Amino acid sequence: VQLVESGGDSVQAGGSLRLSCGSSTLSFTLRCLAWFRQAPGKDREAVATIDRDGSTTYADSVKARFTISKDNADNTRMYLQMNSLKPEDTAMYYCASQWGGRCPVPVSSADFPLWGRGTQVTVSS
Repeated sequence: VQLVESGGDSVQAGGSLRLSCGSSTLSFTLRCLAWFRQAPGKDREAVATIDRDGSTTYADSVKARFTISKDNADNTRMYLQMNSLKPEDTAMYYCASQWGGRCPVPVSSADFPLWGRGTQVTVSS
């Protein structure tokens, strides 16, 4: 099973990006999905999760700026809408999936067996 991210880019602070994550073999409908990010020299951190019922959680640092969603028309795709980007948002962003539908609390990368290879987001001041 392979997850593929896209949409990363270099933008100015205050700008927006939409990241996309897709799979050719995995249906996202009933799964817990997540976006993580990792900046150079830092640990991988959870950014947002969405469970099988559509309930979402966000890291405090991105609340009210980022939105995670599943594509209602395409059950193999999900998104991360990122607004009001800051230089500290610069990182490699990864999508991840669980086999089940309930997202763990607290969120840990160790709880997600399926990962993409990442897409780079760079925000300049």
